[in-house]
Amino acid sequence: MSGLGAISFVTLLGTSGFTQPSQPQREACQRPTSGSAIQEPQDLRSHDGVLQVDLAIHNSKQPDGSTRYCYLTPDGEMSPTLRVKPGDLLIVRFKNDLTELAPARPAAEQPQALPFPAPLCVSKKISDPCGSDAMRATSANLHFHGLTAPPVCHQDDVLKTSIQPDDPPFEYRLRIPADEPPGVYWYHPHIHGYSKAQVLGGASGALIIEGVERAAPELADLPERVLVIRDLDLLNPDAPPAKSEPIVPKNQLDSDGDTTNNGTGFGRPAKDLSVNFVPVPYPDYPPASLKMKPGERQLWRVLNASAITYLNLAVVFRRAPQPLGIVAIDGVPVHFNGSPAPAVEWVNRIGVPPGSRVEFIVEGPPLGVPALLVTRTVDTGPAGENDPNRALLSITAAADAPEPQSRLPANPQPLPSAVRPWIGDVAPARVRKLYFSEQPTNPDDPNSPVTFYITVDGEKPKPFDAGSDIADIVVMQGDVEDWIIENRSTELHDFHTHQLHFELREWSGLQVNEPFVRDTVNVPYYNSRMLQYPSVRLRMDFRDPNIVGTFVYHCHLLEHEDNGMMGRIRVEPARTAVSTQSSDQQLYQRRAE
Repeated sequence: MSGLGAISFVTLLGTSGFTQPSQPQREACQRPTSGSAIQEPQDLRSHDGVLQVDLAIHNSKQPDGSTRYCYLTPDGEMSPTLRVKPGDLLIVRFKNDLTELAPARPAAEQPQALPFPAPLCVSKKISDPCGSDAMRATSANLHFHGLTAPPVCHQDDVLKTSIQPDDPPFEYRLRIPADEPPGVYWYHPHIHGYSKAQVLGGASGALIIEGVERAAPELADLPERVLVIRDLDLLNPDAPPAKSEPIVPKNQLDSDGDTTNNGTGFGRPAKDLSVNFVPVPYPDYPPASLKMKPGERQLWRVLNASAITYLNLAVVFRRAPQPLGIVAIDGVPVHFNGSPAPAVEWVNRIGVPPGSRVEFIVEGPPLGVPALLVTRTVDTGPAGENDPNRALLSITAAADAPEPQSRLPANPQPLPSAVRPWIGDVAPARVRKLYFSEQPTNPDDPNSPVTFYITVDGEKPKPFDAGSDIADIVVMQGDVEDWIIENRSTELHDFHTHQLHFELREWSGLQVNEPFVRDTVNVPYYNSRMLQYPSVRLRMDFRDPNIVGTFVYHCHLLEHEDNGMMGRIRVEPARTAVSTQSSDQQLYQRRAE
């Protein structure tokens, strides 16, 4: 049917003589109430090497004018956790059920009945989602954040793939590489210009590659929890701060209407936060709730699915921070593929930028001891948003606490030895420099809309052009490179690249000892007292043949990405590269070409 037009029947209005009975509309993207107990997302697990999922994206307009987005399964489960093993086949039949949501208007301003009969039917051409590159408010696609998946249609392309509401279900078909690191990944929309709206509205879910306990024996037989932290527009934007907070400077707003960083750690935040969709709204921040058995150890798998909000997580008992044992960051165990890091890194707080994931061991409080999961303030710079201190989750010790819905295997087999040298031991083939910068559209008006750039050093800054096919950077598969990312703006940025991971080597010229890989990293902001621009140095790993193709790198503050802070990279096949694609992947790649 791909070459045929589709017939769409339209209800007749006005004098046509047909009426549609009014039915109460069910909220498509329902949310729990603040302060309620968290529920974990539904687990959908692979069987016999295959996970096949039907998933649809929906939206709904709220009374305050905001828009919610959500992914729903046919039985109404929201944002399920997709669980697969290395080597499995993941098939997602994805339907775009977004609707055009006009701003609410008084009844007197609603359109009147047509003065003529509406047509019985209209002919609509079915688009080609693989070559559509239509980026509209009702367009949709899926990005499998962190996976080493080929950047082609039906797998993990976000440059051209765009599904429209009139399109039939679109099939994503990914073979999880046999050597994919075990950990937490996630899926979310990546429609350029509209990513922030859809993710901020709630369109996100976790994807887990099973087997993290094989990299850290300390995890054997531990219960595990999936916690997805999202941001959302303020539910009480006009409320004064809580009386328990100190007096802070008057709120200042950026060009998007978000509260800017006031440097105090208090005051109105740019966005509210939620935990597994339970909102924790300003100004009183009533936390979501959770029960644990006293002193029980669990693995918490935390995804920061926020559009623009940084997290600085800690677990506190009576305000005293507790040890947290990090076992994986951004989907990769800290001790993996020859990394010299220990299997567990013990810390008392964890920074988690937007898009990042962290998995850590946590111990429940004793009976009668109040405990909280909190996010401490993050200094995002004078031009950044306000991310203050706030509680997220109250933790109550109870002997009858229900078991989490998932538990790790009790007798895990160790992971096989690494097939490639540890990335930190490989000399880079070359060094590149890129930089973040910003420019108000009207230099005389600091509150005018801002254009955001990520630029290869020596080139002229320009916003991302979705209509161009020209790569900003071309690399060879098999190479390892060092990238220096500078920040020439006065706000914190969050560098992310698709398809691969990297090791942080330096922070503003100083060597760091963090021998593990990630796919997102903060780049510190500039201030006028500095003698040079702050930067990070990253060791970029282009060795995997699966990543051959064209994909993007960008700031993962999605309003920055939407407004130009994104670049395009093309990975050319090495002459000696041997494809690890399955026949399914090769078939879909040929169709895309």
